[in-house]
Amino acid sequence: MDRHYYKSAIANFLNAPDTAILGEMESNNTFALETSQRDAWSEEILILKSALMPFIGQGRIYFEYSVPRLGKRIDVVAIINHVVFILEFKVGEQDFPAQAIDQVWDYALDMKNFHETSHHCTIAPVLIATAARPANISIATTQTRDGLIFPIKTGTETLSEVIRQVLLAFTAGNPIDPDIWEQGRYSPTPTIVEAAMALYGGHSVAEISRSDAAAINLNATSDCVTQIIQTARTQGHKAICLLTGVPGAGKTLVGLNIATKHTDKNNDLYSVFLSGNGPLVAVLREALTRDKVRREKDAGRRIRKSQYRLTLRQRKRPPRKAAP
Repeated sequence: MDRHYYKSAIANFLNAPDTAILGEMESNNTFALETSQRDAWSEEILILKSALMPFIGQGRIYFEYSVPRLGKRIDVVAIINHVVFILEFKVGEQDFPAQAIDQVWDYALDMKNFHETSHHCTIAPVLIATAARPANISIATTQTRDGLIFPIKTGTETLSEVIRQVLLAFTAGNPIDPDIWEQGRYSPTPTIVEAAMALYGGHSVAEISRSDAAAINLNATSDCVTQIIQTARTQGHKAICLLTGVPGAGKTLVGLNIATKHTDKNNDLYSVFLSGNGPLVAVLREALTRDKVRREKDAGRRIRKSQYRLTLRQRKRPPRKAAP
């Protein structure tokens, strides 16, 4: 199933009649099409035909590109030379609401972390407020130098210049082959229940995760935390490890992996997985208990659910103080 409503080489897009482009988008749209949405598409097409004229023959364009994990669609993805541009339009807007900036940033993070053929690409999220006045263009990358550019805010008049400056500022990398890019798998981490069942079944994060760079980092993170634990025990000091990452990157998975490595209550490294999310703990306990009982039954051994206790607990929060 296609992830987009419309795709075309930029050269063909610039020469295609607007009605033909709209017609293809409408035929691929599975929801009731409102007049406001059709008008927005028409304006986006008009804006892009002007902004992309200097880049004719340099890539491919996709309208309404699906982001499965977020359950949303990016207005436009443009592959130009060696950069993936994520273009989000706010038709009629004069300003750049924080919510809209977060939206285009989420798209960029999702593409960088979970789309296989975007991992090593430069990704430029651009928020276009169609009624905004021209302003200075600000382009900056994240401190990790992973090819991810912070959201760029622009109006329609400076969109073409934004694209030009990004291409000039970030020259590293080979031109992207759109055909290969399209075939990239969208691979978020397993659901937390699936991951927990695999971990408690004796698998490691390397076995239950993806085989891309994100999975390698996940396994390396787990090994690093394990080493910190062992060093702290050997040297007799305490340590706190803080893990950060986008939703779905595997932070909880690392915690579960550490806990399952040390489930022997008689061992000095006995671990307990704590969570302030009560429903999550309840669901995991039930799913893991059922899975354990099933595994034991398959092995010819009988075990009662009441005999199997997990190292999963809900962290009790301190009671709130009454308002004065």
